[in-house]
Amino acid sequence: MNFSVNARPELSQTRRYWELLQVLVERNLKIRYRGSFLGVYWSLLNPLIMTMLYSAIFGTTFAIHYQNSITNYILAVFTGLVILNFFSASTMQALSSVVANGGLLNKISLPVSVFPVSMVMANIFQFVVGVLPLLAVVTLIKSQSLINVLALFLPLISLSLVCAGIGFLVSALYVFFRDLPYFYELFTFVIWVSTPIFYPAAIVPEKVRSILHLNPLSPIIESLRQISLSGTLPNLNLIGGSLLSGIIILMLGWLCFQRWRPNFMDLL
Repeated sequence: MNFSVNARPELSQTRRYWELLQVLVERNLKIRYRGSFLGVYWSLLNPLIMTMLYSAIFGTTFAIHYQNSITNYILAVFTGLVILNFFSASTMQALSSVVANGGLLNKISLPVSVFPVSMVMANIFQFVVGVLPLLAVVTLIKSQSLINVLALFLPLISLSLVCAGIGFLVSALYVFFRDLPYFYELFTFVIWVSTPIFYPAAIVPEKVRSILHLNPLSPIIESLRQISLSGTLPNLNLIGGSLLSGIIILMLGWLCFQRWRPNFMDLL
C-alpha cells in the first residue's frame, strides 16, 4: 500500500514531463517549418545534395575502397551525412534551449531538462519521417532482410543518447558562458573532419586512426553502414559499442546538468 501511494507522485511527474515534452516538440516543429514547402523533408534534401557534391568530386577516387562501386560510395556518404546532420542540428538547438526559455522558467516552475530533450526529440521525429524510410528501402534492397531494417533503430537510439548527453552538457554550459556557440561551431567542424564520411577510414594513417576512434559518431556511423549496406546480419559488437558510448555520454551530460542546475536561475 505504501508503495502505491509513494509511486503516484512519481507517475504524475513522469506523465507531466511527457505531456510537456510533447507540447514543446510540437511547438519546435511548427516554428521550424512554418511557411516551409518541404517541411521535415528538408532534413533529407540537405544530405542528398551534399552526397551528390561529394560523389562528383571524390567518387571516382574513393570508389576503390567501396568494392570499386560509386553507388556504394554514394550510399556510404549519405549514411554518414544523415548522422552528422542529426548530431549538429539537435545539439546546436539544445545548446540555447535553456537560455531561450529563461523568461518562461522565471514565471513557471518547469523541469529544466525538458528543453534540451525536446530539441533532440524534435530531430528524432524529423529523422524518422524524413530520412528513415529511405534508409529502410536501401537496407531492404542491400540486405534483403527485415531484421536489418528493424535494426536501423539501434544506431538511431545510440545517436539519440549521444545527442541528449551533449545537449545536456552544452545547454548547461551556455547558461554560464554565452560565447559557447562560437566554440561549439569549431567543435562540430572538428567532429565533421574527424568522421570518415566523404573519405574512407582506410586512407587515414594508423596513428591518426586511433585518435579518430574517440569520435562518438564513428561507431554509430560504422554500425549504421554495416546494417544498411553490408548485406550481412547486424554486427552485435558494433551495435553494443555504439550503445555503450551513447549511455556513457548521456550519463556524463546528465550528471553535469544536474550538478549545475541549482545555479541556473540566478543567471537566466
